[in-house]
Amino acid sequence: MSPATHVDRVLRAANTQLPAVDTPQALIHRSWQRCLTQHGLDPHQAFDPRVESTGRVRTSRERLEEYLQVARGGMEQLFKHVADLGYVLLLTDAEGITIDYIGNDSWGRDAQRAGLYLGANWQEEFAGTNGIGTCIYEQRGLTCHRDEHFYVGNVGLSCSTAPLFHPDGKLMGVLDVSALAMPNARESQHLALHLTRLYAQMIDDANFTRHFSDRWLLRLATSWALVDVRVDMMLALDHDGCIVGANPAARRKLRAGPQESGVLDDVVGRHLSEVFHCTMDKLWRLPRSDNPADSTLLSQMDHKSYFASLVAPRLRGVADRPPLYEANDMAEPVAIGPSLRRLSGADRQMHALQQRAQRLANKRINLLIQGETGSGKEVFAKAIHESSNRRDKAFVAVNCAAIPESLIESELFGYTAGTFTGARTRGMKGLIQQAHGGTLFLDEIGDMPLHLQTRLLRVLSENEVLPLGAERPVPVELTVVAASHRDLRQLITAGTFREDLYYRLCGATLRLPSLRERHDMVYLIDLILREESESPDIPGHVTPETLKLLERYEWPGNVRQLRNVLRFCLALSDGHVIHPVHLPSEITACPQTVRPLLVSPVIQDSDARLRQVDGASPSTAQGLLALLQAHRWNVSAVAANLGLARTTIYRRMRRFGIVSPLDTLDLQS
Repeated sequence: MSPATHVDRVLRAANTQLPAVDTPQALIHRSWQRCLTQHGLDPHQAFDPRVESTGRVRTSRERLEEYLQVARGGMEQLFKHVADLGYVLLLTDAEGITIDYIGNDSWGRDAQRAGLYLGANWQEEFAGTNGIGTCIYEQRGLTCHRDEHFYVGNVGLSCSTAPLFHPDGKLMGVLDVSALAMPNARESQHLALHLTRLYAQMIDDANFTRHFSDRWLLRLATSWALVDVRVDMMLALDHDGCIVGANPAARRKLRAGPQESGVLDDVVGRHLSEVFHCTMDKLWRLPRSDNPADSTLLSQMDHKSYFASLVAPRLRGVADRPPLYEANDMAEPVAIGPSLRRLSGADRQMHALQQRAQRLANKRINLLIQGETGSGKEVFAKAIHESSNRRDKAFVAVNCAAIPESLIESELFGYTAGTFTGARTRGMKGLIQQAHGGTLFLDEIGDMPLHLQTRLLRVLSENEVLPLGAERPVPVELTVVAASHRDLRQLITAGTFREDLYYRLCGATLRLPSLRERHDMVYLIDLILREESESPDIPGHVTPETLKLLERYEWPGNVRQLRNVLRFCLALSDGHVIHPVHLPSEITACPQTVRPLLVSPVIQDSDARLRQVDGASPSTAQGLLALLQAHRWNVSAVAANLGLARTTIYRRMRRFGIVSPLDTLDLQS
């Protein structure tokens, strides 16, 4: 195919309406469209491989050191299968930068000219449609064969790729099998794609097993003969039976959710008993054997069954059985309702809160929800209602701060006919009566006037309401959920809130964490984008660079602010992909307590450095910065000093926006 014919084919296909189905050809054409409309690339231009600096590559390799060690073993095994067929292997990070390479030395110069070597950046924004860059966007295995590449200069390449995922579910990199010259038929790459996917899964599973070596591993397979050899899915469980990790296959196959919502819940963060008809205690009590035929058959909630084996934690000093179940009087975790469960991902703090809320949902107990503005107090209250046996009754929400003081009494308690001038001729049933049998949600309860607090206290104590102008009270049966971002105890001390009402409302207190305290940002972004996208079939998603900025921001407005920001970004983005340029300026500016993007090292004598670090907490930005400076930016030394993995230190540096001055020099050179 001539260059002109290829360019014409790309331009015509990119301007064609794509079918909704995800065929291999649709993936390629969708990428062509992105290259033209979002990345502003020109297929006429010659392809010049973008090569990152040595410092940038070194930083990425050090950050992913443990992942590289696991992946290298799989790559070496894979190369034995494809070396004689003319292929080279590439391993990239999540940003498309090649951080490892295996190939035949005789192909070195040709491979370099094609960009198949260490440091090459294959992001779609730079390299157009290609196996690695398009795999990063689609996050699925695919083949980009010859003239399916965007640039004319790459039409001789054939690339088969598969994504690699961190145990927390985030994209970690891409495994690529590429060749400089292959037959024209696309079918010739079926074996390469199959092997790439197979070894990518093996690398993921090996990395998952290493990462969760201190947890219970539940191995699941559809055949008993494979449960101890080649598992389909793996789950990591803590001692309480909570699912703290799942390999990509388990995340994909065990997701569940209400069909009407269109949103599927991640299995991570749920309890074992919510997914299977089994508890951790029962799983432990089942007989064990080295014979796969004696493996446990677990039945899923949707009646699918899997053969399972349980692997004990491998680290020394970890108990041989979960301590929670050694006491027979311990209550088993309850199954969290779908409305509550969908509010969080793999956040243990939220999962514990959801467990507690589910236990209280059907009790005759009034609840007080405390949390910062925008943390989702009303959404959480409604989820509790929908998870209770009152779900078919009314959920009535009242914002005590939004209703004028002159109207709040009549709105809450209602009135009879002729009570005052301008009243309805037949009177009006108040919000308390409307909530009869259901849930009354009183938001910003701390702003309720004192004289109305007295009347509300009578409703709660007598289970009856007296409308304005009425002579007899009306019986009501309801559960009250109150919420406030203010400390009600301080209001009691100030004399603006009744202490007796506080204890009537506070049958149990649920404290919602702020967004900056949560660890399920990726889940929340995915959830919000699915809800806000115009097309539910093609939900929006954020690029890795955008995700970094979102994770670094402090979010004073919490989940409400996150939703507004993503709604704003979707309105600005031409397609469904949110880039950093679409973010509001306050997010890209990233105001933080400490945010030294370019940090100069502090050189002190050793005694002074020790005095500076003494008492510093590595969990804060200031503390970590002090430790890094004291160790002259030697991440390995800091990790050894704290007894942590180097990856943990790098992760904290990214979260706090700390960049080593050594890396800065590399980038500027």
